[in-house]
Amino acid sequence: MINIPAEKILFLDIETVPSVYRFEDLDQVQKKLFEKKMRYRISEETPAEVLYEKAGIWAEFGKIVTVSFGKFKRENGQRKFYVFNLAGHDEKKLLERTKEILDNFYKSTDRFLCAHNGKEFDFPYIARRMIVNKVPLPDILKVHGFKPWETPFCDTMELWSFGDRKHYTSLELLSHILDIPTSKIEMDGSDVARVYYEEGDLDKIKRYCAEDVIALANVFLRFREEPLLDTDDIIVKDEN
Repeated sequence: MINIPAEKILFLDIETVPSVYRFEDLDQVQKKLFEKKMRYRISEETPAEVLYEKAGIWAEFGKIVTVSFGKFKRENGQRKFYVFNLAGHDEKKLLERTKEILDNFYKSTDRFLCAHNGKEFDFPYIARRMIVNKVPLPDILKVHGFKPWETPFCDTMELWSFGDRKHYTSLELLSHILDIPTSKIEMDGSDVARVYYEEGDLDKIKRYCAEDVIALANVFLRFREEPLLDTDDIIVKDEN
């Protein structure tokens, strides 16, 4: 995967939140189903109400609020990295637009998606939420029956693991130890639900997501022993 031409890769990151902010906001059926899903994690120290604070990581109890895409291009011999951001409260519309972007990108089979921990989180999460919202899956996510090495996915966490399947390293930590600069100072992943529900600041979440895509691209470049992106290399655009 590391030798794939960068122009054939679409880099992405998503930000997710619980479908409702608090456990007590769930209806009785949802509460019971959440408790059943979490039955091996629930304890006196960590009741369902506490576990639900991280419900956004489970596609059955969360939703996507931002998607950021990144794409390398060559312009007049210069390397550029375009970042395109989607954000919205209407998840179905967000996913329909995501499908359009993925379908437009995946017009030939030598195209790949890249995310950090994407194989375990971003790619299946997007697919599951599309199914929930009755959005047809884009071809690039139709991987049922594929062997792991047959999927059109590149995962920087997998590249970093060097075959160690139990190893988890966050993008934030990896960026730090690889000396990759980031301007992510407003928030971290644990703040996303609070910023969404209490501050209502989608723009802040969108900026955070975009910074992850830029960091992701730089991690990929470090694996390839190529120069990191300069500020002048990056063009950020938002969906109107």
